[in-house]
Amino acid sequence: MSGSCLFRIITVSRCINTNPTTVLCPTAVLNRVQTCGYAKKVAAKGKGKFMVKEELKGPEVCKDPVRLTTYAVGVNVFKQGEDPMLKPPDQYPEWLFQLNLGAVKKLHELDADTWEYWKRLRKENMWRFNRLHKGKKF
Repeated sequence: MSGSCLFRIITVSRCINTNPTTVLCPTAVLNRVQTCGYAKKVAAKGKGKFMVKEELKGPEVCKDPVRLTTYAVGVNVFKQGEDPMLKPPDQYPEWLFQLNLGAVKKLHELDADTWEYWKRLRKENMWRFNRLHKGKKF
């Protein structure tokens, strides 16, 4: 079988070299692969040393300024349907415009009588405890 496979490779190369205008020869490349018994390697999915990993693609980024100003792009979580249209500002609740979108307030900037202060204090104490005990063995 290897002899016939080698013969077919030689005949294809001769056909291509002798007549450059000929695209297909009587012995096509596909026939050569089928007679040689080659098969495609199956890509195995999963976790392992020699497994092929799938490449993840991120979401498509919308750069259309008209669409960005009229629709809430990326809000639709369903496979079908479109993103909802934006409403005028007077139809949204007042608390929405009072949200802090900037940097997180420091502990000394918060009032000690609020829930936010004590929640932030607890979080910073956990961070401090974790930093101090990092690297210590049980």
